[in-house]
Amino acid sequence: MEKTVNIDVEQRIIHLLKERDQDGIHLLYRHYGALIYGLIYKIVQLEDLAENVMQDTFMKIWQRIETYNASKGKFIGWIIYIARNTAIDAIRSKNFQHHKQTIPVQETLSNHLGYATELNTDYIGIKEVVGKLEAKYADILDLIYFAGFTHAEAAKHLDLPLGTVKSRVRKAIQELRKYFGYDGH
Repeated sequence: MEKTVNIDVEQRIIHLLKERDQDGIHLLYRHYGALIYGLIYKIVQLEDLAENVMQDTFMKIWQRIETYNASKGKFIGWIIYIARNTAIDAIRSKNFQHHKQTIPVQETLSNHLGYATELNTDYIGIKEVVGKLEAKYADILDLIYFAGFTHAEAAKHLDLPLGTVKSRVRKAIQELRKYFGYDGH
């Protein structure tokens, strides 16, 4: 059976967070913690860093809850956006770049092979929806939104012009908006 978060629970989390009630953080963790951690770990690929980024993500959600606007998108999308950007910021930091150069090969291999936490995109139905897109759009979304690539990095990885990557991202997002019935107003 597919795990979903009850809309009432989601609204309760939002309400509690806006009221600055710490129960909101506890509910957020209980209902979305595994999903958020999976996304973060997939990007940073280091357990300790993923834990720190997750803590930073929860702090940002706590601090920025007033900026969440349900008319602009789903709560889970807003959370994923914050988690993804926090993880990307972490791997682009100078400390991470320095640390990455000094990690022993064995530690890197054991982290990569011994701890495989994947973002469960089925949890929010994204995998199925993105799977309905043409492969050229799905591949780019996977690189940019789930692997943490920049547009330029994705262009290099796919051996495509930067403009093509940006156009495909735009087209993919337009297709997703149509699917979800969002017309942008």
